[in-house]
Amino acid sequence: MAKETTPKKEKVAKAAPESKGKKEAGGQEKGVAARLFERYHKETVPSMMKKFQYKSKMQVPRLEKISINIGVGQATQDPKLLDVAVHELEAITGQKVAITKSKKAISNFKLRENLPIGCRVTLRRAKMYEFLDRFVSVALPRVRDFRGVSDKSFDGHGNYTVGVKEQIIFPEIDVDKVTRISGMDITFVTTAKNDVEAYELLKELGIPFVKRQEVVQPVTQNK
Repeated sequence: MAKETTPKKEKVAKAAPESKGKKEAGGQEKGVAARLFERYHKETVPSMMKKFQYKSKMQVPRLEKISINIGVGQATQDPKLLDVAVHELEAITGQKVAITKSKKAISNFKLRENLPIGCRVTLRRAKMYEFLDRFVSVALPRVRDFRGVSDKSFDGHGNYTVGVKEQIIFPEIDVDKVTRISGMDITFVTTAKNDVEAYELLKELGIPFVKRQEVVQPVTQNK
C-alpha cells in the first residue's frame, strides 16, 4: 500500500504563512509622503506640461538632489570650529555629514594638503523635499530684509545655487548657543535641460525669486 502524504503537505502549508508573516512584521511601515512631493505630482507636473507642451509626464523636469556645503577656512587654526559646523549641519538636515579636506597645499593661506576645512551633505528623496519645504516656509522668511532670492545663479545646465549668510535662520539652531555666524551654499540639482525649465520648476515648488520687470518666456519644443 502507498504511504499517505497528507501530513507532510499540512506541515508545508502551515510553514508558508509563518514565513510570510515574519516578512510583513519585519518590513517598515510607509509614512506620510512629503507635502512638496505631493504638490509636485498634483500641481507642478500638469502646469509644466501645459506651459512647455510636453507629450509625456516623464519629460517634466524633477528635483534630483540638494547639496549643502559649508566651508570653514579657519578650521586650520581652530579645529573646534569645524566640529561646531558639523553639529549644526547635522541638526539642520537630520543626516550624517561628510567632512571635506584640502586637495593641495597653499603656503599663503597656511594650508597643508589633506586638512579638514569644511563639511557637506547630499539630500535625496523624502529628506530632500522636507528640507526644501522647511527652507521655503520657515527659514527664508526669517532672513533680514528678504525680498526674494536671485534668479541669476543658474549654471546653464538646470542647476541652481543659493548662498545663506547666517545659519541662524534655521529653527533647528539655538541662537543662544551660537558662538560664530557662518554661511552655507545650497545647490538644487534638477533634471532640467536648460535654465528656463529649472527656473519654472523651482518657482512651482515655492522658491520665492526676485520679482523683475522682465518676464522669462518659456521655450517651446520643436515638434
